[in-house]
Amino acid sequence: MERALTSTRFSRHRPLHVAAVTILVFLSFVRDGVAQPLAPISVQDSTFLRMIQEKAFEFFWSEASTVNGLIRDRSQSWSASSIASVGFGLTSICIAADNGWITRAAARDRVATTLRTFWYGPQGSATTGMFGQFGFFYHFLKMDGSGRDWTSELSTIDTALLMAGILDAGAYFDQADPVEAEIRSLADSLYRRANWNLMRNWAPGLQMQWTPEQGFANAFWSGYNEAMIMNILALGSPTHATPSLVWDSWTAPYDMLWQTIYGLTYVTFPPLFGHQYSHCWIDFRSINDAKMKSYGITYFENSRRATLANRLYCMSNPNGYAAYSDSVWGLTACDGPPDRGYLARGAPPGQNDDGTIAPTAAGGSIPFAPTECIAALRTMYRQYCAGTEMRLWGPYGFRDAFNIQSNWFDTDYIGIDQGPIVIMIENFFTQSVWNRFMKIPYIQAGLTAAGFTPINTSVGQNPLIPTDVRLDQNYPNPFNPTTTIRFALPERMPVRLMVTDVIGREVARLVDDTIGAGPHSLSFDGTGLSSGVYFCRLEAPRGILVRSMLLVR
Repeated sequence: MERALTSTRFSRHRPLHVAAVTILVFLSFVRDGVAQPLAPISVQDSTFLRMIQEKAFEFFWSEASTVNGLIRDRSQSWSASSIASVGFGLTSICIAADNGWITRAAARDRVATTLRTFWYGPQGSATTGMFGQFGFFYHFLKMDGSGRDWTSELSTIDTALLMAGILDAGAYFDQADPVEAEIRSLADSLYRRANWNLMRNWAPGLQMQWTPEQGFANAFWSGYNEAMIMNILALGSPTHATPSLVWDSWTAPYDMLWQTIYGLTYVTFPPLFGHQYSHCWIDFRSINDAKMKSYGITYFENSRRATLANRLYCMSNPNGYAAYSDSVWGLTACDGPPDRGYLARGAPPGQNDDGTIAPTAAGGSIPFAPTECIAALRTMYRQYCAGTEMRLWGPYGFRDAFNIQSNWFDTDYIGIDQGPIVIMIENFFTQSVWNRFMKIPYIQAGLTAAGFTPINTSVGQNPLIPTDVRLDQNYPNPFNPTTTIRFALPERMPVRLMVTDVIGREVARLVDDTIGAGPHSLSFDGTGLSSGVYFCRLEAPRGILVRSMLLVR
């Protein structure tokens, strides 16, 4: 299949040096379900993040088989396919189509090829030649599509990450085109086939793994880590749903993990990937379960605190490693120097901390702490990705990890570390993955079964109705000439939505009426307007919200 890339704005071999500009683009984020004051991000930062995001996406496009859609675990010709890498890749492909890095047709064809591979790949108890069993899949598959690689395990968490990407792709491809219809059908069939309840093997929670040689490992998931999304998928299954006790078992250890470190109180899990993966797809900003409600914070706020604590640990630098600072930080599972290799690094408390920093720690946490994360990425880029060596930069952007103490820079990329960078930057800019994924009925069923309810609303209220007036960032932004504007109302009320220029002159009146509660969207056409900054202004009885928009001809 041809690459069908529609953008060549960024060199595949050299980092982009962006000229400083002073225009600001305003983005919002939510804390404890309440919209925070608008925070400015410069167009320079916006361009920088989009460059990182596009480069990271190219891993999933270039390290994939065009024959079967499988994606390598890492950027080596000998690497097997990681099914989790495929899951992150499927969502990244949808993001790429939205941003014009590839065409929708190319994205559609690649995704369809991938889903066909998993649907028709043989399932059974044989030790070789199988893709999986019970509707689940082996952690690693041969890139030629011949099934299980090595003696890898049937993995519940990796299957869950794959399923998240599959369901997201099914939601993304919503047009009447026959191939898009096939994608939706395959996504639904793959999810329905997975026997989540069987994978409990009568345990309170889901088993971690199964192999044809040894059966179940008798180790089940419990406590806080990356597997939240796995439990939500298991609870929401229309065919093999697990009982709600799975979530009770999952949250039971939280009290032991609820700690105060560096003045931040949260449910701890040292590596940051555990605070990122589920949030790539599920929007936890304004929903809560009983356990987190008892602590008075959301899972989103929990991840924000974990991100800030990770940074504070590196600033305190208890082991005295070179380079750790307020703007060079980020401990998570990643590659390391050859004598140590891949480890689940994290903090606090310190876990396998050997001086190795992974850019995905900050890159995949941008929605939680944008100021700190963007500053870290900029510092790493400036110090280690410029000049003659560019030791931390390559064809897919930031390489996986580096260790200044050991004078080591990775030469590799890993799919499960590239994925959070692509997806979380998109959620930071547009929330498009969150918005799409949260509308999937299976996800809503899983969240309901786990006891999630909207914050500050009654149990029965529609979670799509916000607690206050919300105006989202327009998308795409920058735009030419059209862009979509989305807003939501907590109740029926009179609103006025207009576009003004930089000195406040109205250039378009989009809404001036009394409209109902819930989400609303409309298209704004900037044809006839000059390039520059414009403002979208929403006036309602509860206040005025403003977003800046950049029209680029």
